Amino acid sequence: MTIFKKSKKAFTLIEAAIVLFIISLLMLLILPNLNAQRKHAIENHATAMVSTVQTQIDLYQNDHPNQDNVTLAALKSENYLTEKQFQKAQDLKIIIVHNEARK
Repeated sequence: MTIFKKSKKAFTLIEAAIVLFIISLLMLLILPNLNAQRKHAIENHATAMVSTVQTQIDLYQNDHPNQDNVTLAALKSENYLTEKQFQKAQDLKIIIVHNEARK
């Protein structure tokens, strides 16, 4: 009487190593692109924030024609900027020079 052992189907060590190599290769190609996209998004956000602050400066000047110099604090206190926008403007080091928002 012969006894047959069932062979289990599984990955060999070489097959697993090849799959891991391919995954790591794809990660090496994708990660630098993701970092570049993140930097681009941060730059776009900063530009948009400068534009938002400039729009609020213009609105403030329309409502307060007697004011010579507008500050971020004045925009915040008069509710032209929300607390979150004010904080983000400070984080991005946006300044107001001669009523123009600059980074």
